[in-house]
Amino acid sequence: MAKFKAGQIVKHLKFGYRGVVYQADEEFALSDEWYEQVARSRPPKSAPWYHVLVDKGLHTTYVAERHLSTSGDRSQIQHPSLGEYFESFDGLGYHPRTLH
Repeated sequence: MAKFKAGQIVKHLKFGYRGVVYQADEEFALSDEWYEQVARSRPPKSAPWYHVLVDKGLHTTYVAERHLSTSGDRSQIQHPSLGEYFESFDGLGYHPRTLH
């Protein structure tokens, strides 16, 4: 079961950047090729992974749960794609857009 949910602000434990989760996968969902090239520490594929909008960046990341923690900094994330995934910020996190 995923520890973090869409809209939650997280911090990468190794690289220190903040971001907001916009999607959670119960287990690794990208290609084996991506895993071999990018996931150098070989986190478990059977544990949750997260799609994250990186604060003050233009990119997203895909991160294993073991590399994330809740961010103590609750300030808003700065990312150009926030509006695609979230409709509001309540001071604690973001509220995902509702699909109609």
